[in-house]
Amino acid sequence: MTKRIKILAGVLLLLVFLGLALVGVGKESGPPPAPVNSSVVAETQLKKPEGAPREVVVYASDLPKSALSEFEFWNDPASPGGRMVGTPNNGDQLDPPPENDPNVTFKVEVQQGVPYRCWIHMKVGAPKGKSQANMLWVQFSDAVDKANKEIFKPGTGSYLTVHGPAREGWTWVGCGLADPKWSEPPIYFRTSGEVTVRLQAGMEGVGFDQFLLSPARFLEKPPSEAVVKK
Repeated sequence: MTKRIKILAGVLLLLVFLGLALVGVGKESGPPPAPVNSSVVAETQLKKPEGAPREVVVYASDLPKSALSEFEFWNDPASPGGRMVGTPNNGDQLDPPPENDPNVTFKVEVQQGVPYRCWIHMKVGAPKGKSQANMLWVQFSDAVDKANKEIFKPGTGSYLTVHGPAREGWTWVGCGLADPKWSEPPIYFRTSGEVTVRLQAGMEGVGFDQFLLSPARFLEKPPSEAVVKK
C-alpha cells in the first residue's frame, strides 16, 4: 500500500469515529424540546381566577352631596363618620319606582355570578301622618336572577323593599321582595366591575348610615354589630 493510500484510509477511519461519537451525544441529550405556543401562554395568563369576593360596605358619611336627591346629611354620633342621611318627615307615604322620589345613588364594585345579600342599617324615624318612616326601595344596574334575566334596574318598576319595624331607632334590615311570604332573594350581577346602587325613600322621615352587599359573611343573617368595618 502506498503512502498516499494509507493517509486516505486514516482520514476515513477518523471520520467514522467522529460520526459515531456525535450519534452517541444525540442519544444522550434526547430530542429537542417542542416549540412553545406563545398564544396558549397568553391565554392562560388572561384566565387567572378572580379572588374571593369582598364584602361591599358603603358609609353614608363618605357619599358626596351630589349623590343625594331630596335627602339630607344629618349628624348622628352613633354613625360612622358621625353622619347619616335622611329625608324630612311631612307625614306622607311615597310612590315606588319608577317614580322619581327622594333617593341616594352611588357606585360599588361587584363580581359576576356571585350571590349577594343586601342589608341597610336603617334609622326608623318618628311616625307622622301616613308615614311610619321605615321604608326604602333598592335598585341595581346590571342585576340578574339565576336565569340571567335583568331585574331591579333603576328606572323600572322592579325593586327590592327594605321595610323596617315600627319601633323607632337603629336596626339592620334586609332587602327583600314586597310580599313577605317570599324569602329574600340573592342578588347576582351579569358582569364584574362597577354597578350603580339606587336607594329610594318609601316613606318620609326614614334614614340610614350604612349600605351592605355581602357575598359571604352576612349572606344568611344580618350583622350583629351596629357598625360594619370596611
